[in-house]
Amino acid sequence: MDRVVLYRAPTTEARVDEIADWLEERLASVGVSVAVRDRFLDVHRTDELAERFAEARVRSPYDRETGNAMLGTIRYEERVLESPERGGGVLYDGLQVQRALNAAMAPEDRDLETLHVAILDRAIGTWGDHDGRWHKRVNVLGQPALVSVPGLYEAPAKPERYYKEKQRHALLSGDSPPREVLENRVKGEFLIEDDPRTTDALGGYVLQPVDYLLTGASFCDDQRCRLFDAHRHEGVIEAQLRKPAFCPDHAEMYGRD
Repeated sequence: MDRVVLYRAPTTEARVDEIADWLEERLASVGVSVAVRDRFLDVHRTDELAERFAEARVRSPYDRETGNAMLGTIRYEERVLESPERGGGVLYDGLQVQRALNAAMAPEDRDLETLHVAILDRAIGTWGDHDGRWHKRVNVLGQPALVSVPGLYEAPAKPERYYKEKQRHALLSGDSPPREVLENRVKGEFLIEDDPRTTDALGGYVLQPVDYLLTGASFCDDQRCRLFDAHRHEGVIEAQLRKPAFCPDHAEMYGRD
């Protein structure tokens, strides 16, 4: 691999040009350049994409089958492709989306000399055979790699205090509290939608598929490393937003922040 191409996500807080600058510094020692292009779903648009997204929709948290081929759903996906700010609230099978985006790319873009990383404003997930349910993800490794900005906020488990506050509110009022209420009561311990730390936190999630292609290793086992696959928000903050940026082994490859 000699180049990484990042794609902007203009409807999100993610500042992809800044992520690209950070990534280029990390990859200078291994001779990999970084480029930035506009939104993946604009650059690689095909007539089939709306239907492919409709087919990748998760129906239920505990239903392995995906897809809704109703005309209204396809029309919705067409509208969201044209106006991404109108989307939201839908979970997609990340592997199906990845295959659809790979098929939308020109054949010469699919080789592994250039890794394409699509920063998306869609929530993506993968099916867990171990517990029979869907799990939201921040990224999916492969070509193209997917990085979900909503996944950064939604995929990792919240701090225990968050769920205790949610349960306490439900006992007192009989319903679930608005998200904003919980975020105000449990402040600073997790990332929220449009969090100003989004760009910094996403750097590691963009580097993870790059490292996978370079080394063949999926993630790092060190919880303090930006290549660690954290499953809780406390872990995301520890790995992505605190020093040091990398474990000793990965610091040798990508430098010390």
